[in-house]
Amino acid sequence: MNAENDLPAAPQAEAVTIAAPSSLAQGLQWAVAVVAVLGLVTSGMLWQKLSNIQEQLARQSAEASAQATQAAGQSKQAQAVAMETAAKLAVTEARLAEVSLQRTQLEELMQSLSRSRDENLVVDIESAVRLAQQQSQLTGSAEPLLAALKSAELRINRAAQPRLTPLQRAIARDVARIKATVLADTPTLLVKLDELVLLADDLTVANAVSGVRGSEPLKRKPDESVATWWVRMGLVVRDELRGLVRVSRVEVPEAALLSPEQSFFLRENLKLKLLNARLGLLSRQVDSARSDLATAAVMLSRYFDTGSRKTQTTANLLQQVQSQMKTLEMPRIDETLAALTTAASGR
Repeated sequence: MNAENDLPAAPQAEAVTIAAPSSLAQGLQWAVAVVAVLGLVTSGMLWQKLSNIQEQLARQSAEASAQATQAAGQSKQAQAVAMETAAKLAVTEARLAEVSLQRTQLEELMQSLSRSRDENLVVDIESAVRLAQQQSQLTGSAEPLLAALKSAELRINRAAQPRLTPLQRAIARDVARIKATVLADTPTLLVKLDELVLLADDLTVANAVSGVRGSEPLKRKPDESVATWWVRMGLVVRDELRGLVRVSRVEVPEAALLSPEQSFFLRENLKLKLLNARLGLLSRQVDSARSDLATAAVMLSRYFDTGSRKTQTTANLLQQVQSQMKTLEMPRIDETLAALTTAASGR
């Protein structure tokens, strides 16, 4: 039984051995089939994806072509607009250049008109100031000059031109200086000169002989004795003899040599000097009047008796007139005139 049993077992082993390779091949086939299916699926997916990509590329290409066409159209349109804009810009620039030229011409015209107005204003102010200065010099009063300067200052304020500001400051300084100056009273000086002319007739010359005291007439009084009468007559004779000779000190030799006729002309010359000084004061010739007064003072101290009370009074009055003549000159307005010259030159 064992032998029988062992004999049929060998073919089964072969079957098993044969079945094993067939199952392996089948598994390989299934694996290949699965791989093939996977490959097909993958290829399908790739093909579909590639198709989608191609469609997308075709769509994008079409869109890009459309956009390029649209861009080309827009470019042509933009080029046309640019050319039109360039033409308009050229026309605008030409008009702008024309407007700029017109504006420049208008500004030059306005500046010319403004400069002409300012120049006319400066010329009017200068004429008014110089005329007022002459009036002040003739009248000896600062009121005309102050009125002209104040009027000029008001006109400059009304004009409101910055280039006239230095002129305005110069006028203000000159006005302040004139107000601070104390001027002499011309009528008072004229009255004092008239008094000096009247005093010249009563002045005593340096070589004048003093008057002899009047003596009583030599008549014998009833109660007078003969001896007393002779004594009184001797005294009178002695006084007369003393009057014949006079000893005095003369500082200037010319004064001692004056004759009575020359004394008369000396007083007349002194009065002429005083009258010339008065005339120079009226005509505002201050330097000439000072020179005449100085000459009169020299004549008074040289040819007249300085010890006389009238001579001293005359000398004091003459000295007062000379001291007051120092404040007679009108303050100068050099700053205003210089500022007017600068403004007229356009600087």
